[in-house]
Amino acid sequence: MKNVIIIDALNMFLRSYVISPHLDKKGWPIGGTIGFLKSLQKVARDFDADEIIVAWDGHEGSQRRRSMNSDYKGGRKPVRFNRRMVELPEDKEEANKGYQQIRLMEYLNEVPVIQLVADFTEADDIIALVINHPRYKDWKKTIISSDKDFFQLCRDDVQIYRPIQKKIITKQSIIDDFNIHPKNFALARAIEGDKSDNLQGIQGAGLKTIAKRFPYLIREDEYVVEDIIRDCAMQGKKLKIHENIQNNEKLIKDNYAIMQLQYPNIRPMNREIINKAIVDFEPFFNKIKFTQMLSEDDAVSLNFTALQQIFHRIKR
Repeated sequence: MKNVIIIDALNMFLRSYVISPHLDKKGWPIGGTIGFLKSLQKVARDFDADEIIVAWDGHEGSQRRRSMNSDYKGGRKPVRFNRRMVELPEDKEEANKGYQQIRLMEYLNEVPVIQLVADFTEADDIIALVINHPRYKDWKKTIISSDKDFFQLCRDDVQIYRPIQKKIITKQSIIDDFNIHPKNFALARAIEGDKSDNLQGIQGAGLKTIAKRFPYLIREDEYVVEDIIRDCAMQGKKLKIHENIQNNEKLIKDNYAIMQLQYPNIRPMNREIINKAIVDFEPFFNKIKFTQMLSEDDAVSLNFTALQQIFHRIKR
């Protein structure tokens, strides 16, 4: 079985951006870019990648979900650095962050990696689309991200690697840890809410409580909000959680519409763009340009031998 790793690009980039202190030859921060490449080397080696996909959030990628809930991803705290940082004014800091992302894309354009991005589309939806692409039907698929949103996509041929926790998440580990099947994980989280995305949930309804009160969510059958509401209505002795869920049916439905990835909402034109990028992919590795860029960013002394070996293998 071949292996494809599918990287939640912004998630990996930001992790490197706040940690890596690397500076380029001009003294500007470039840690997000170089740190990403180092992380890419590790996961590509660890999961023996035969193909690498990097999925980016597109321009106005969150627009569709914000149209459902204006609070979506709102009120997020500013990035907190836990590394040595060149003191930059806020506007220059933001400009540098943007530059590092563009620089990373330039690196990836010179190596055998499929970069996927589409306007008005989040990386989450792109990744959900990719795991069902016919090209990867018989491949082992590993999503690289610390985002719990992807738990719902776990199945026999799809697993998650969470770099911060250094943990592999599988269908069985989700069932064992949460007593909830991945097919019903988005439903459970729609009830719980998601603080990281500023989505309000039902008071007193954590995942443990949800699994206890609705034990059938551990089954492989896919349940919907109406099933939960019906169950609450049928309770002879209602608990507070049952009442809270019944009184907030719209909230749960709205959350579910935002959180679910089983049916990614991507415009037909963007689906074609993504499909074409995968189908037409021709592995190419410009080692000279890649090395030149590392030199410009004062990173040529870093050991990227394993990554380059993987690139050469994919190119063949």
